[in-house]
Parts: sequence; structure tokens; C-alpha cells
Amino acid sequence: MASAEDVINWDEAMQQCGEDEEFLHELLNDFRGELETQLASIAETIQNPGEAPYHLIMRAAHVVKGAAANLMCGQLRTAAMNLEQTSKQVHEAGGTAAPQDIQAQVQLRYSELQVAVQNYMELLKTLNI
Repeated sequence: MASAEDVINWDEAMQQCGEDEEFLHELLNDFRGELETQLASIAETIQNPGEAPYHLIMRAAHVVKGAAANLMCGQLRTAAMNLEQTSKQVHEAGGTAAPQDIQAQVQLRYSELQVAVQNYMELLKTLNI
């Protein structure tokens, strides 16, 4: 697991919440639910691409990135940003059938996001959130 500081910069997160630890715990718990929703959306899109799959992945990653940034969750923010950027590049290149190496790059970025989410979930457990 990544260090706790890599997962959440606690001091900065507390500042964002006006030093209200109970409120921060509530936000972190709410973010857990949002992460589960967005990761399920990404997984479904990867499994069943449909129309404009990379745009959908990009949007879901953007949601995660924004929330992670607000809560000072650096590892999650970085992983979501990387997935968002990779998906955006593929989407802007056009077409739903990207070459295998590009699909592999999106899958790699998604795997990195999954690791960051797992680290986040593990840290929440250690904090009894």
C-alpha cells in the first residue's frame, strides 16, 4: 500500500474542511460511494464499449479527479488524471475501435486507478471510516 500521506494529505484535507474531522470523515465516506459508482461505470464501458466509450471513461475519470483533488487524495487524483488524459487523446483521435496498443494504454491507466482506489479503501479502514 502507498503511504497514508500519498493517499490523503490529512493536514490539507482538514484545512479544506475547516478543521472539522467529523465532516472530513463524512466526505471521505461519501467519496467512497462515488468511487464505487464511477469505477463500475468505467468497468462496464470497457467491457461493453458501445458508442463513444472513451468519452464516457474520460468523464468518469474527470469526476474522480475533481473529487480527489478537493479531498487532497493525491494518488487518486493523479491516477484519475492519467486515465482522463489517455481517454481524451483516444476520443479526440476519433473512432471507437482504437488500436490494441492504445486500448492497452487505457487499460493500464484504469488498472493504476484501481490500485489507487484500493489504497484509499484500505486507508479508510485503518481510520475506521
